[in-house]
Amino acid sequence: MKSAVAFVLLAFGGCFSQVCAQIAPDSDNARDTAAPAPPQTYGRIDGDTYISPTGLYRMKIPVVPQLGGAIADTPNLVNFDDDFSIHISVAAFPLTPELKAEFEKRGIKDFLIYFFTSFIMPDYAARFPGSKMEENAAFLSKFQGGAMIIYTLHPGGSYFEQRVTFSRWLPPAVAKRGNLCFVKDGHIFALSTELAERVLERSTYRKTPEEENAILHQRLLDLVEKMQFAGPPPPEAKN
Repeated sequence: MKSAVAFVLLAFGGCFSQVCAQIAPDSDNARDTAAPAPPQTYGRIDGDTYISPTGLYRMKIPVVPQLGGAIADTPNLVNFDDDFSIHISVAAFPLTPELKAEFEKRGIKDFLIYFFTSFIMPDYAARFPGSKMEENAAFLSKFQGGAMIIYTLHPGGSYFEQRVTFSRWLPPAVAKRGNLCFVKDGHIFALSTELAERVLERSTYRKTPEEENAILHQRLLDLVEKMQFAGPPPPEAKN
């Protein structure tokens, strides 16, 4: 069961957006005039809305093509990235019988901590050695039936590192992410966003950890506001 969850978590660290490669044009003239080929997705794009492959949720797309916005997904996870300040992941993992048993045994708060520390955090640590959780997780008892926000630090794990001028002469930045987990409609939702300013502003960055947490907290809640959930399937009709 753990390996099955880990498979879809491979993208959660942030490099899955590499699959968004665009078809190279045949000539310099074509490069100037041809529109880039849209990436293939498992989900469906309807105007400015992304619809998950299972139809479990839909959400307003938080990036725009004009700013380098890109979408890349698997059947369980979608990444939204742009060239300036957005790196967002939204994942929905089925609540398997094993996970459901843990959920019923632990209760919502302890279960969300268990899930994050057992599945998501080990993936972060494998991808970005030295990654750690901050000791200031927040449980939102009235949000989505109970949600956990966990802040994590990732040495050399920023999506934006290569966007910083002269970054190759600077030590790798320690990226910071906010992670929001909750259970809904038989799935565990895990949302993540990086605090881009921490890397892009570097020497001029002056936010305190408390200010960083407040920014990430609000951005994650705003992200959920963009989502519409399909709800549980209707019960089967009795004969």
